[in-house]
Amino acid sequence: MVVYKTYDDLPKISLPFGQEVFISDSTIRDGSQMPGIVMKRKHKLKIYEFLHNTGIEKLETFVYNKRDLDAISDMQDLGYEYPEITGWSRALPADIDFVLDVDGIEETGILMSVSDSHILDKMQLSGREEAYNRYVNALQYAVDHGLRTRAHLEDMTRADLHEFVYPLVHEMMEIDPDCIIRVCDTLGLSVPFADACEPYNLPGIVDGLRELGVKNIETHVHDDFGLSVSSTLAGFLHGANWTSLTFLGIGERAGNAELEKILLFLATRVEGFEKYNLSGITKFAEYIGHNIGIRIPRNKSVVGRNVFAHESGIHTAGVIRNPFTYEAYPPELIGAKRQLLIGDSSGREVIRHKVEEALHELMHVKISVEKSDPRIANIQKDIQRLYDEEQRVSCISDEELTRYVEKYFMLDMIVDGEELFDIEDAGK
Repeated sequence: MVVYKTYDDLPKISLPFGQEVFISDSTIRDGSQMPGIVMKRKHKLKIYEFLHNTGIEKLETFVYNKRDLDAISDMQDLGYEYPEITGWSRALPADIDFVLDVDGIEETGILMSVSDSHILDKMQLSGREEAYNRYVNALQYAVDHGLRTRAHLEDMTRADLHEFVYPLVHEMMEIDPDCIIRVCDTLGLSVPFADACEPYNLPGIVDGLRELGVKNIETHVHDDFGLSVSSTLAGFLHGANWTSLTFLGIGERAGNAELEKILLFLATRVEGFEKYNLSGITKFAEYIGHNIGIRIPRNKSVVGRNVFAHESGIHTAGVIRNPFTYEAYPPELIGAKRQLLIGDSSGREVIRHKVEEALHELMHVKISVEKSDPRIANIQKDIQRLYDEEQRVSCISDEELTRYVEKYFMLDMIVDGEELFDIEDAGK
């Protein structure tokens, strides 16, 4: 018989290929291109510090203007070994020269647009042959000048895989066998289903790259169809060993696969990922929300305010007895706190619990109150009257509950002179 009563009882998923997985963060590169936000130098430094404390392996950044270079200098001054700061360039020697001019950067990503739409319409090249030669020559130039490389195969999920992309990758492996091949799902068209048709089949793409002998496969999935996280995880399950993410999923259009979601999944659901420290996620999300202007929905996974907020009677009673009942992971794992709220669906158990908290604050002693206590029933009636008769639409604040406690508990104690509850610990 299998019993699941604690977080430790739950089994973890094994990656079939047993590969170590790494993360390259693109928050200050791709994320900074999100319409409506301005990422200042101090913001980029704060992001870098968060990524360091979390244990992220790499960070990519632009190197084109003084703002970029100043931020890179600030990050390098911290002296951290990781995240490694890597560059980004188009498939042009002149762009790669910008990366080469920055002391301390030893790796660059090279943008290689592989769909016909991008080759013909965006880049206005004559065709695939011109694109092929440009990409191969750019990679060779970077390698010849001592850079480690990542090939960003842009719009790969709308490209001709067998007639163009795979032959290009084969040639790139001849030039740099250690090149990280980034599968760029630029418009979020990929699906995580291994039996789906090409070119959307992200598991099939990873399988195809492995068959070509690619040692380092990275996914970079946009969220236009809401499948970025699932496609990223499918990439791991089929052998990808890198992924490119942004914190909160910020980026152009619907954004990217979210760093915090992938981190949480790896740390709690997959074997062997104790290396990441998630304890700063909640505070960092608050920082981004307050300083960069990203509005975080209350019910957003991992970082939303409601993730550990409980109001309904069944849920709060369950969480009070054992948080495992209705919380997928402990709040302290990500630096969050549990909130037990009183609203129109709350039962006596949560009211009892909040009354005990309020009495402790008022009297500086630990006090036990029974759910059957008539004063609990009176408080519940008063609260329900607010919703039924006064059309209340918000939860009861801690300050309001304290006033109910003063009315039904403190005043009764003063008037009657009776001990109407058990004091478990009279010490301050």
